[in-house]
Amino acid sequence: MALNKSFIYVVTLVATLGGLLFGYDTAVISGAEKSIQAFLIDSQGLSSFLHGITVSSALIGCIIGGVFSGFVSSTFGRKNALIIAGVLFLLSALGSGNPEFLFFEKGEPSMGLLWMFNFYRIIGGIGVGLASAVCPMYIGEIAPANIRGRLVSLNQFAIIFGMLVVYFVNWGIAEGQTIEWINTIGWRRMFTSEAIPASIFVVLMFFMPETPRYLALQHKDDKALSILSKINGLEKAQEILSEIKATVESSKTKGKLFAYGKVVIIVGILLSVFQQFVGINVALYYAPRIFESMGAAKDASMLQTIIMGLVNVVFTVVAITTVDKWGRKPLLITGSIGMAVGMIAISILAFQNIIGISTLVFIIVYTASFMMSWGPICWVLISEIFPNKIRSQAVAIAVAAQWAANFFISSTYPPMMEFSSGGTYLFYGVMSILSAIFVWKMVPETKGKTLEEMEGIWRKK
Repeated sequence: MALNKSFIYVVTLVATLGGLLFGYDTAVISGAEKSIQAFLIDSQGLSSFLHGITVSSALIGCIIGGVFSGFVSSTFGRKNALIIAGVLFLLSALGSGNPEFLFFEKGEPSMGLLWMFNFYRIIGGIGVGLASAVCPMYIGEIAPANIRGRLVSLNQFAIIFGMLVVYFVNWGIAEGQTIEWINTIGWRRMFTSEAIPASIFVVLMFFMPETPRYLALQHKDDKALSILSKINGLEKAQEILSEIKATVESSKTKGKLFAYGKVVIIVGILLSVFQQFVGINVALYYAPRIFESMGAAKDASMLQTIIMGLVNVVFTVVAITTVDKWGRKPLLITGSIGMAVGMIAISILAFQNIIGISTLVFIIVYTASFMMSWGPICWVLISEIFPNKIRSQAVAIAVAAQWAANFFISSTYPPMMEFSSGGTYLFYGVMSILSAIFVWKMVPETKGKTLEEMEGIWRKK
C-alpha cells in the first residue's frame, strides 16, 4: 500500500494551525505596540526599558511554555498538549484585548493594568512555547522519513502565514482610522481577533490522532500500529513499529537525558540560540516602527510590513520545496551568508545615516535568507535530531533556550538602538557569520533518515 498522503496532509494541516497561532500571537503586537506605548507607557511617564519588556512580555510565557513542554507532552500526550496550547491562545486573546476585565476601570491606565496586560500576554506566550515545541514534534512523529522535512517546514509556513494574516488584520483595523481611535479601541480589536483561529484549532484537534511514537512510549502498541497502518499500510507499519519499539525498550537509554552524550543537547540548544541571535524577531516585532524610521507614513509602514510578510511566505515555500532534496545543512549555511550580507549592509547604511529604499532592500534580503533557511530548518532539525527516548525532554530544553534568547534579543533592542543603531545591526550580522560556522562544524545532515536512525548518528559521536 502506498502512503496515505491525504490523511497525513489533513493531520499536518490541523497541527499547523498551532503554528499559525504561534505566528499570529507573536506578531499581533507589531500593529499594537505604539498604541500600547501611548496608552500604558507614555501616559504614565514610564521608561523605554518597560516598553521593551511589555512588547516582549509574551516571550516570558514562551520560555515557561518551552520549559514545561516536555513534561506536558510526555504526561498528557502530544495531542492534548496542543489542545492545552489552543485554550491558552484563546484566553490570551480575550484578556489582552480587555485587560480591565473584572478588576480595573476601562480606559484608565495604571501600573496594575500594565501588569495585567502583561499577564494575559504571558498566558498566550505559554501557549506559543508549548505549540513551538509540540507542533514540530507532533508532525515529525507522524510523518514518513522521505517527506518529514517538507511537512515539518509547513509548520514554519503556518507561523509566517499567521504573521502575514495578522499584518493584514492589523492594517484592516487601522485603515482609515484616527490615531486616537486606534489608541483606544483599535489595538483591543487586534488582540481579540486571535480568538477566532484559536477556537477553530481547539475544536479540530479533538478529532486528530495521537502520534504513534508517543503511543509506543506508553506501551499502547495496538493503537500505534493502527495509526501507522493508516499512514503506511499494515506491512510497513509493523516494520516501523518494531524499529520504534527497539529504541523505546533500550534499557541503557531509559530516562537519561545525556544517554547519547552532551553534544546532541548542545547542538539543539545552539541551533535555537543562533536562530534568535541573528535578530529576526527584531525585524518582525518592530517592523512598522523600523519602516517609519525610514520615513514611511503610518499607513505606508503597515503596507511595507505586509510586503515583507509576503516575501517571508514566498521564501518559506522555497525551503519547503527544497529541504528534502538539498538537505538541511546547505540551506542553513546559504541562509546564514545571505543574512550576514543583509545585516552588515544595513549596519553600514545606519552608520552613514542613509535611510531609504536601499535599507528596505537589505531588510528583505535578510528576512528572505532567514525564511528559506533558519526559519523552517531549525524547527525541522529540533523535531528530528533527538532520539525517541529523550525527544520530549531535549526538545523542551532547546525550545526554552530559543525563547530565552528571543526574549533577550527583543527586550534589549530598544536600548541597543538608542546606543548605536549601526552597532546593533552589526552584532546581528556577526551572529549570522558565526551561525554558518556552527552548522558547518557541528550539525549532522539528517535528510532522508528515520527518527530511529538518529540514535545511530549520536552513538557514533
